[in-house]
Amino acid sequence: MASILSTIRTAAQKRAAYNRTVAELSALSVEQGVEDLGLYPGDAAKIARQAVYGR
Repeated sequence: MASILSTIRTAAQKRAAYNRTVAELSALSVEQGVEDLGLYPGDAAKIARQAVYGR
């Protein structure tokens, strides 16, 4: 039972990190994201998924 709760807790923490990362990347202005970092707002979900889940 403890391992199930641990798995659920870990999944919830990763999902929260994913949501925060998507929100932060989506909030970048064009100057911050595209010009400074080379990131496009449309790629926020993909970048967050790779950062949090490694895929």
